[in-house]
Amino acid sequence: MALRHWLQLSLTEGLGPILSNRMIKSAGSAEAACEATAKLLREVDGIGSSKSSKLVSALRAAAENVDAEMERAQAAGATLICPDDAAYPMLLRSIPDPPNVLYLKGAFEDRDLNGIAIVGSRKCTHYGREQAERFGALLGGAGFTVISGGARGVDSAAHRGALMHPQGRTIAVLGSGVDVPYPPENGSLFEQIGARGAVISEFPMGTPPLAENFPRRNRIVSGMSRGVLVIEADERSGALITARQACDDHGRPVFAIPGRIDNSQSAGPHRLIRDGAILTSGIEDILEGLGPLPQEASELLFDELVIETPEQPASPRLPDTSRVMIDLSDRQRAILAELGTDATGVDAIIERTDLAAPLVLQELTFLSLKGLVRRVDGQSYARR
Repeated sequence: MALRHWLQLSLTEGLGPILSNRMIKSAGSAEAACEATAKLLREVDGIGSSKSSKLVSALRAAAENVDAEMERAQAAGATLICPDDAAYPMLLRSIPDPPNVLYLKGAFEDRDLNGIAIVGSRKCTHYGREQAERFGALLGGAGFTVISGGARGVDSAAHRGALMHPQGRTIAVLGSGVDVPYPPENGSLFEQIGARGAVISEFPMGTPPLAENFPRRNRIVSGMSRGVLVIEADERSGALITARQACDDHGRPVFAIPGRIDNSQSAGPHRLIRDGAILTSGIEDILEGLGPLPQEASELLFDELVIETPEQPASPRLPDTSRVMIDLSDRQRAILAELGTDATGVDAIIERTDLAAPLVLQELTFLSLKGLVRRVDGQSYARR
């Protein structure tokens, strides 16, 4: 069972996601990595002779804790998933250091491919809270999954905003175990999120909210998202770390909402805008600035994707357990059926589908965001 071996790696003291991935590449699989000898480990970049013997002992010790950890997760109502599972978030799988294991309360959905992170200050102003709720609700209503860190301030407001919309969906990424709600007053909020989305963590059950956990948490928030929206943050805020990771490490666009120039919480967004972040005043700015799926995620997606159109039923070439289905509306399916690999003009699509021009443009935008359609030039589109 692959999960057991990924969990063993996750529980091994002194071993993080980057070293784990290097070990797996050297050994050939997670199972082989767990049985690695000191000789093999010495050849892994970042381990060497000084760490190899200690790491072998740590791997053996972690193996003894796997069953107990799985039982604790089950008792808390949490599911464990690893990168070998089809349910593992595809965007997160494409970053340099994806978590070995995710503890999950709730469930992932295909819609989460269109995740937008909303991050900002724990000590936000009334304006910051208002904008976080506003954009959380707007994005949730537009079919995006709102992703944030569950913290006080902007994070909590963004989660609540997404839940305000009947179709809203949100994911909270914790810097503690999923059985240790932090901040404590958000316990009931996390229950609501778990019912409408997911509460996740890479940290073992019972892990307290230690300060060093939150930078690791932030990379998951960025890694699961198509883009990151920053709402109020001073110059030392962890939200800026998330934004930098999104831009520099994950190749994701960064959006920032401007604020009052005499408010210290505006310093972070204003600096990001100065450095190239997209100034954001409405959801249209996000729709225009997102672009297609990151290349690594697109390659993973199209290796597994099965798309149904009216003329082309889903191919049976992959077993049901490994297929990734993208939920398309009837309008989106009709538009996709009229597109080939050569460019087709918007006017032709309108004529063939008998849909109103605004609807065609709207659905083409969302098909582009899903990574299924690309704009060739001007008002011409083609299948990706």
